[in-house]
Amino acid sequence: MARVEMVMPKMGESIMEGTVLKWLKQVGDAIEQDESVLEVATDKVDTEVPAIYAGVLQEILVQEGQVVAVGAPIAIVETDTAAAGAAAPAAAPAAPQAAPAVNGAAPAAAVPYMPEQGDPQAGKTPAVAQPGRFYSPLVLSIAREEGISMANLEFLPGTGSEGRVTKKDILDYVAGGKQPLGQAAPAPQAATPPAPAAAPAQPQAAASQAAAPAATASKPMPSVSGGQELIEMDRMRKMIAQRMVDSVRISPHVTSFVEADVTEIVNWRNKHKDAYKKREGENLTFTPIFIQAVARAIQDFPLINVSIDGDYIIKKRDINIGVAVALPSGNLIVPVIHNADQLNLNGLSKKMNDLANRARANKLKAEDLEGGTYTLSNVGSFGNVMGTPIIMQPQVAIMAVGAIKKKPAVIETPQGDLIGVRHFMFLSHSYDHRVVDGSLGGMFVRKVADYLEQFDPNTAI
Repeated sequence: MARVEMVMPKMGESIMEGTVLKWLKQVGDAIEQDESVLEVATDKVDTEVPAIYAGVLQEILVQEGQVVAVGAPIAIVETDTAAAGAAAPAAAPAAPQAAPAVNGAAPAAAVPYMPEQGDPQAGKTPAVAQPGRFYSPLVLSIAREEGISMANLEFLPGTGSEGRVTKKDILDYVAGGKQPLGQAAPAPQAATPPAPAAAPAQPQAAASQAAAPAATASKPMPSVSGGQELIEMDRMRKMIAQRMVDSVRISPHVTSFVEADVTEIVNWRNKHKDAYKKREGENLTFTPIFIQAVARAIQDFPLINVSIDGDYIIKKRDINIGVAVALPSGNLIVPVIHNADQLNLNGLSKKMNDLANRARANKLKAEDLEGGTYTLSNVGSFGNVMGTPIIMQPQVAIMAVGAIKKKPAVIETPQGDLIGVRHFMFLSHSYDHRVVDGSLGGMFVRKVADYLEQFDPNTAI
């Protein structure tokens, strides 16, 4: 007989906690190894958590809707099936807990909001509170950042499944000026009448103490004139901003540029794109060709495929290339093509299309975002000819590919030099000068350009 703890697994780089969405197994249920036991949501993706051990679910330590740190125990599994099965009927699920409060404060009692005359909400039916409703980590995070209390959040109508509040619901509410839908019962103050004697003083004191640090830590809003508009960053933009600042602070960036003649690639794509679209139902883009060239160059210069830990360089065997994808919101996300060097052009094309489509639909999994060893950014898709990309930590290099432009060029032939129209593009390679010197950084981007210029026009797809 053995009782083992099931812990919250790490679900991606920089993800330190998750929220239990739904238990797929209940106390007393038998569990096979690698069988999904519960669904967990993070700030980026939703995923299922499999069991590491086979046995019987003896105890659930975390209820649905609770936020749990990575590595914290979430359940007890009895690995002796027979013994656990006999004891299972006596085991009872842990008592359900109240929905988590925003900012850590205990949820205050809420009363329906009654609009005043002249209020745009006047004449509408007052919102009805839905206590105990589940909120995703993203919605709770936005609520914390926007200063929306749980008492008010319970009145927000949801358009999601079972009336859940979606990201769009809460962002629309914020954009509408955060008009209160419900108001917390006011705590007693010196200038206001005392609260009813029946109201417990201890929860009010706890709520006041919990709210005090938040009020102290909040930054004053910048002042703007009548000709300016004040827009607060959304959660993802704040995260991107912090990571970019950290990267520039950590890595001394140097950027090298090379111009490549990609005429053969353009002609090859024009020849095959219609047939590929008809056969696969997907677009044939230039990105898989760029990924393939980068993967080949990494094989030639493996010290580009490293990270730094203190005074040590960690050399990566796997070539996992992240590709920046623009989201409808204007933000960027970087899904990863793992073992990109082991895929042919068709495999790279299908993988890239799949990741890009799921990224824009917010359906990426945790594993789609982790493990990157090098990053590619296609600034040419925005019409830019070149750029100076910022490194994705803890990687040491990133490449930006610019827009393809027609230019007159000197063409060398056995009969002599000729002037012709060719397709050119710039490659911009930013690298961490702590470990990548100018020679390595410059030779790497030149090698990528060489692979692009030497593209075989007879390549099958």
